Amino acid sequence: MRKIILLMHVSLDGFVAGPNGEMDWIRINDEMFEAVGGLTADADAALYGRVTYQMMDAYWPTAADKPNASKHDIEHGQWYNKVEKIVVSNSMKDTSRANTRFIGGDIVAEIEEIKQQPGGTILMIGSPSAYHGLAAGNLVDEYWLFVNPVLLGTGILLFKNIQSKVGLKLSETKAFSPGVIGLHYEKE
Repeated sequence: MRKIILLMHVSLDGFVAGPNGEMDWIRINDEMFEAVGGLTADADAALYGRVTYQMMDAYWPTAADKPNASKHDIEHGQWYNKVEKIVVSNSMKDTSRANTRFIGGDIVAEIEEIKQQPGGTILMIGSPSAYHGLAAGNLVDEYWLFVNPVLLGTGILLFKNIQSKVGLKLSETKAFSPGVIGLHYEKE
C-alpha cells in the first residue's frame, strides 16, 4: 500500500498559517531544502489542496528554467514536472496540465483507492484544508513537521477533524540553523 507523508511548517502553538493564510513567519534555508529533497526522491505523486496547488503550479513548472535558478529550484522544479499531481478540490475539475488529476466529493474514499494502487510515496506538501479532510479518515501515514520558533495565537490549526486517537512514534528529529526543528513521526 502506498504511504502518504505530510510535509508541513507549523508554529510552536500549532498553526500552519495566520488568520488570513499568512505564511511570512516560516523560516526556510538550504539545509531544509536538502531534507525535503530526500522526501521527494521517494515520492512519485504530490497531493495538494486547491489553494496550494494553484500556488505551486504558478511557480514550479518553469522554476528550473529561470536564469538564476537555485539548486533547489532546479531539483524541485524537475520533480514537480514529472510526478503525478493529485488535487483535492470541489471547484476545479479539469486542467490542461500534464500529470494532474482532481478529486472531490468523498475524498476519503478516493484517497483510500489511490493508496491501494501501485506506486511510490505520495507527498502532501502544505494544504491544511485538504489535510483536515484526510485526517477525518486517518489517511496520513507519516508526518514531517517543521516547527518554527513563533507563536501565532490565531490562524489555521494543523490538527482538527481528528476522529480518534492516533498513536505516533518519533522516527527522527533534526535541528536546522534558523531555529526550526524537524520532527518525523510515523503511525504506530
